[in-house]
Amino acid sequence: MTMLKTSTKTLLAGAVALALLHGGAVNAQTVKVLSIVDHPALDAIRDGVRAELKSAGYDADKNLKWEYQSAQGNTGTAAQIARKFVGDQPSAIVAIATPAAQAVVASTKTVPVVYSGVTDPVAAQLVKGWQASGTNVTGVSDKLPLDKQVALIKRVVPKAKTVGMVYNPGEANSVVVVKELKTLLAKEGMTLREAAAPRTVDIGSAAKSLVGKVDVIYTNTDNNVVSAYEALVKVANESKVPLVAADTDSVKRGAIAALGINYGDLGVQTGKIVVRILKGEKPGAIPSETSDKLELFVNTSAAEKQGVTLSQDLIKEAKQVIKQ
Repeated sequence: MTMLKTSTKTLLAGAVALALLHGGAVNAQTVKVLSIVDHPALDAIRDGVRAELKSAGYDADKNLKWEYQSAQGNTGTAAQIARKFVGDQPSAIVAIATPAAQAVVASTKTVPVVYSGVTDPVAAQLVKGWQASGTNVTGVSDKLPLDKQVALIKRVVPKAKTVGMVYNPGEANSVVVVKELKTLLAKEGMTLREAAAPRTVDIGSAAKSLVGKVDVIYTNTDNNVVSAYEALVKVANESKVPLVAADTDSVKRGAIAALGINYGDLGVQTGKIVVRILKGEKPGAIPSETSDKLELFVNTSAAEKQGVTLSQDLIKEAKQVIKQ
């Protein structure tokens, strides 16, 4: 009997050692990440989540099983990936951007879901309110104070009366922004003219439809628009229509200015919630969060191409000034 016990212990010890040798499979946590599309802001969220997990001791080379997939802008693909992820029963699913989060939340009521980069999780029907949901869902919103966005538009184009906006009407966060922006602009004696771009291939033509009708084009964090931003920049440069964004990475790609969130930091903030869940907290006990860390980026070269002279005060306030 003693020899049998010793043999069993030896076998168990060997199995544990073998598992650790092959990537720490013992008690490994599984995190799956779904993004609606690949673009700099959403990629920064993904990388921020992974960096925070590693910082907390969850390493893909040791005790973490990590899988990332992009739906390439297709909501049908997002739904398929979401169902596959849920079927794998991971420790948590991170859903980046509104359509991805909606797909995952529609697929499970039990697997922990942490959304990120969602402007309005309530309007998107991910949670009923900003407080702890009591469900399997929590996350971090990238909702921006729109009054500050209007103030930036006025600083870039002081005489602007009509603001154009290219957006995907099928994206819940953009619909919310349009509605709120109309109200805010009206208070400033300004109006909003919309141009729908339900697909990325529609962005150029939507932007062209605004030429001659608006004084400036504003872009929120609409994923269709951001993923093909160069098409919008081309129209803005050719027609000398100033372009103001909500996403600071868009300034590097040709917008004149943006007052936005650092999406890498948003990813880290999201990662902290994932870590809490991996350590045993229930997602339904964690309230949804936002970020109040805004950064101003300006692009003086874009301003010149689009016929705008930026004030020195605005340039001095910028965290980053792009000159190309």
